[in-house]
Amino acid sequence: MGILLSTMWERWFGGAGREFKLVMVGLDNAGKTTLLYRLALGEAVVATPTVGSNVERLQHAGVTLEVWDLGGQQGLRAAWATYYRGADAVVLVVDSADRARVAAVKNELGALLSHADLSGVPLLVFANKQDARGACPAAELTSLLALHAVRGRDWHIQPCVAVTGGGLAEGMDWISSRVRQGRGETAAGAGGGGAAGAGAVAS
Repeated sequence: MGILLSTMWERWFGGAGREFKLVMVGLDNAGKTTLLYRLALGEAVVATPTVGSNVERLQHAGVTLEVWDLGGQQGLRAAWATYYRGADAVVLVVDSADRARVAAVKNELGALLSHADLSGVPLLVFANKQDARGACPAAELTSLLALHAVRGRDWHIQPCVAVTGGGLAEGMDWISSRVRQGRGETAAGAGGGGAAGAGAVAS
């Protein structure tokens, strides 16, 4: 009876009272820490390169999110996997103006998507620094990262400017709705699902 009531509560209130773990990754200088503190504090903070990790608890759309911001320097990326266990979603922050390292981003994305601890979890890509000259639009970045080939999970790419906060709320709305649905499940009305997953490119 208790299990039944718990299940009904989850369905009615979308996981109210739960805390969801988000792992936020990206290359160095992608703007992860700036993005995190814009969300946490509502203002731009001068960030220094993250060594190890930062963690903040955020409230968004009635959901409590524990966000782990992981250092993106090349020597630290191998340690990302130690944070994956128990993650409800993964957030990839990309410097849209750093075209020279898009291939490196794609390689890191492939590695994390193939990790067993992240099987089925939704993926949010923040295409950051859209205000920078020569920045890749979200649609172009989708193609360069081969996001349409992603299978087995929902994904969404959101253009943003972390310094001003532009686009962050929309991305967080998406990820909050997905973690409510439960690990590896496709939200109703997402326009796809099953083995193929569902993807969306925000304009």
